[in-house]
Amino acid sequence: MKTICYVDGYNLFYGCLKHSDYKWLDLVHLIEQQILHSQSPQSKFIEVKFFTANIRAKLASRGSLAEKSQRDYHRALERLYPNKIKIINGYYSTPKKEWMFDYVKPPNKEQRVPVWRMEEKQTDVNIAIEAYRDAAKGNAEHQVFISNDSDLEPALKAIREDFSDIQIGLIMPVRYNNQSGNTKPHDNKRLSKHAHWTRRYIKEDELSASQLPDKVSTKKKPIIKPEYW
Repeated sequence: MKTICYVDGYNLFYGCLKHSDYKWLDLVHLIEQQILHSQSPQSKFIEVKFFTANIRAKLASRGSLAEKSQRDYHRALERLYPNKIKIINGYYSTPKKEWMFDYVKPPNKEQRVPVWRMEEKQTDVNIAIEAYRDAAKGNAEHQVFISNDSDLEPALKAIREDFSDIQIGLIMPVRYNNQSGNTKPHDNKRLSKHAHWTRRYIKEDELSASQLPDKVSTKKKPIIKPEYW
């Protein structure tokens, strides 16, 4: 089956990669070799579509270093897999000051604290549009989503109803150490009810085995894995 994978970069980062040593992640190897090879052996991997947003240096704790590190990561992926990965960018909204309830028990509506809130925009819409268009054009027979965002439920439901011949797979972006049992597998039932199969975790050893080379050759200066990344 022709298989396209749609990766919610925000979900993947906060579910599997934050505070880990696995951020220099080879998405193609992880999906094609570590997961699909065993989860769905009949799959013929075509492409991964990676939905993310460019870091804004002014808002990042590491400033321009974070911005450059992310740019190098994207370049490394595209250099190694020019025909197997497509990076689709949304954007981060301008931070807004909001007043949220202070953490007290019982909650007190009169006791609030100021919070700066920044959101990633367009990711859900971009995933939904790309997946539906791929289905309509016959680009895929098997669509796999790495996300636990319930906002994708209408898209999965529509694809399932309108294209009954397409298989839908769902991978929860939850890092799971199957030896220690740290972090329990997770199942978003709002999404999984529209999928033909659901994988409730990504194993730490799969992430560890799916790292990009420390140095990626280019026609000019090589891309070096950033120390910060």
